[in-house]
Amino acid sequence: MLYDEIEEVLRSVYDPEIPVNIVDLGLVYKLEVDQAGKVKIIMTLTAPGCPVAGDIVAEVQQKTEAVEGVTDVYVHLTFDPPWNREMMTEEAKLELGFL
Repeated sequence: MLYDEIEEVLRSVYDPEIPVNIVDLGLVYKLEVDQAGKVKIIMTLTAPGCPVAGDIVAEVQQKTEAVEGVTDVYVHLTFDPPWNREMMTEEAKLELGFL
């Protein structure tokens, strides 16, 4: 399924300051894929002033576009709601020593 393939690709994108992928960090707020292969990703960053914001968004865009069956990708960056540690998966919290 295209949704699963895209989610798997997003798991290969990491915040350079935290050794956990953006999905497990809870940075991907929404992932939508329609029948025509159009993808909409709403995501955030750990901090609004993140110096690598453009790099992370560009990596998400490029890796998603490279998935077979994807026809268009729209990545929207938001800080509402602001990210916090509670948005991480249990695995990410364990990996970072927050549990």
